[in-house]
Amino acid sequence: MFQADILEKCKANDRSAQLKLYRQYCDGMYCVAMRFLKNADDAEDVLQEAFIKAFQKMHQYKGEVTFGAWLKRIVVNKCIDFLKSRNEQNISLDESYMRCVEEDDWTVEEHIEIDEVKTAIEQLSDKYKYVVMMYLVEGFDHQEISEVLKISETACRTRLLRGKGQLKELLKLKGYGTGS
Repeated sequence: MFQADILEKCKANDRSAQLKLYRQYCDGMYCVAMRFLKNADDAEDVLQEAFIKAFQKMHQYKGEVTFGAWLKRIVVNKCIDFLKSRNEQNISLDESYMRCVEEDDWTVEEHIEIDEVKTAIEQLSDKYKYVVMMYLVEGFDHQEISEVLKISETACRTRLLRGKGQLKELLKLKGYGTGS
């Protein structure tokens, strides 16, 4: 069965097609949820909620992006909602007055392993961690991140730049060193 056929059947509330779509995407979306939540039970719960929402809102999917990208956005939103509901503290700053310098250099020394970078990302404050994760790991752009986190694109760019600076400092403190 082709992807478009499955999606159309899901829009018609066909349970068999929904199950096929779930099986096709559940593992990848579980990994996305785990990167944010770090707890298997929480990730499973959020994943189920995300799929329920996706099936309920399937009529809103217009094919402007891949279905996987559309679903990933729902999963990330659900993860962030879950974290907010657990009262994890987010410090609000008025960052509208700040100007951000674009910097696309995300290079690190060759000897640094990806797991070391992921561990360092986990040590960032939530304010920076989620922006860095969404940008580097999930591949979201500034506009998408700002919509999901309900912050301005300027604040997104500022947080990304500061998160990158903190990430480099953490790697330096660990003795890994980084490129420029």
